[in-house]
Amino acid sequence: MPDIERIVESQKEFFRSGKTLDVDFRIRMLKRLYEVIDKHEDRINKAMQKDLGKSVYESYMCEVGLSKAEISYLIRHVKSFSKEKRVHTPLSQFLSRSFVLPSPRGTCLILSPWNYPFMLTIEPLADAIAAGNTIILKPSESTPEVSAAMEEMLKEAFDENYVAMVRGDHALATRLLEQKLDFIFFTGSKRVGQMILERAAANLTPCVLELGGKSPCIVEKTADIPLAARRIVFGKYLNCGQTCVAPDYILCDKAIKPALLEALKKEILRQYGEDPLSNPDYGKIINAKHYDRLMAHIQKGKVAFGGKGDREDEKIEPTILDDVTLESSIMGEEIFGPILPILTYENYDEVFDIIDKNPTPLALYIFSCDKKIIRTTLRKVAFGGGCVNDVVIHLANSEMGFGGIGNSGMGAYHGKVGFDTFSHQKSIVDKKRIIDLPMRYQPYKSRLYERLLRFFLK
Repeated sequence: MPDIERIVESQKEFFRSGKTLDVDFRIRMLKRLYEVIDKHEDRINKAMQKDLGKSVYESYMCEVGLSKAEISYLIRHVKSFSKEKRVHTPLSQFLSRSFVLPSPRGTCLILSPWNYPFMLTIEPLADAIAAGNTIILKPSESTPEVSAAMEEMLKEAFDENYVAMVRGDHALATRLLEQKLDFIFFTGSKRVGQMILERAAANLTPCVLELGGKSPCIVEKTADIPLAARRIVFGKYLNCGQTCVAPDYILCDKAIKPALLEALKKEILRQYGEDPLSNPDYGKIINAKHYDRLMAHIQKGKVAFGGKGDREDEKIEPTILDDVTLESSIMGEEIFGPILPILTYENYDEVFDIIDKNPTPLALYIFSCDKKIIRTTLRKVAFGGGCVNDVVIHLANSEMGFGGIGNSGMGAYHGKVGFDTFSHQKSIVDKKRIIDLPMRYQPYKSRLYERLLRFFLK
């Protein structure tokens, strides 16, 4: 068991030294992180194959490549992000300079999940390094091979008093949350997120929670059905559906459901073949517990396509469920697996009622050629982020923040937003000494001062 108290104290001491305030130091550390990822890429790929059955292609596209792109973006922009930002000074404070100074939070804890174990550890780490913090990482115990590869990689790159990875179970996470930390960043389930908030409250530690939810995929009657099917199949069955922003269910116009269903079947065959369970590029369910939970949903529903599983290899075919209602068991929780239920509507206003009956989604996707419907939907529905006529790709843009709202999370990261998340924005007024207006001081008796006060503050 790692000595948590010693690690936290050594990191706080290193932070107090002021070394991380140097932006050039941060850039060197980001470059070092990039270089060590390059060096260990083969080991990382093999680890993800063992833990999640991911192919080298998918590992790079969805984990290593995205992480490197985020690091590259930060290296290019961290100097400008770190500069003080001059802001307008009101007339009442004339002969002053007002500015906002981004400052690191201090010692940060990053708790990462199992579904994208590399990317969801390294991207927030890069944001935290760019902002000038020291960092403790606690990865999921469900992906031991990836965790071991990352630990080896990070030990080679950084001293423990700057970046430390600690591995263990829930007991270790509990010990970490008992420490007096400066910031907590968590990606995972709503249940664990609630527990983290409760623990953090004891020390008034600020948190960002990246959770999940039932993300709807609307297919409106004007949609390009073949294109919609192709993109939905890609986003839904990527990583066997174990993606927090995967389309959780389809909500389509009743009139186009037969055509959409056929298009989805064709795309599954085209992308995954006649026997997906033997496709070497198709991954596996994380463990037997999740496998059994998912198969129970399949057994309770009407299978329109797929439905077979292999418990020994923990694999489930890309599956479509038909005749699904809001009362169906699969609509009671986030699926987090390769099962796609289809619900229908007759009047588009029903879409808003159906989505409102579920917790606030992390993502929303709409396939339509009707600009008015698209605009109305994007403005009326509360959701974290999403796409028009595509799925999941919004999280790959470092120019935009990624995060949830309501039940799907709080706070965001990626790029500039990630830098800001791991920073505190100090608001500062630099007041000149040559004039000191007397109107703010007691006694408040002068009518002239009162008139000036009302002139300045209106």
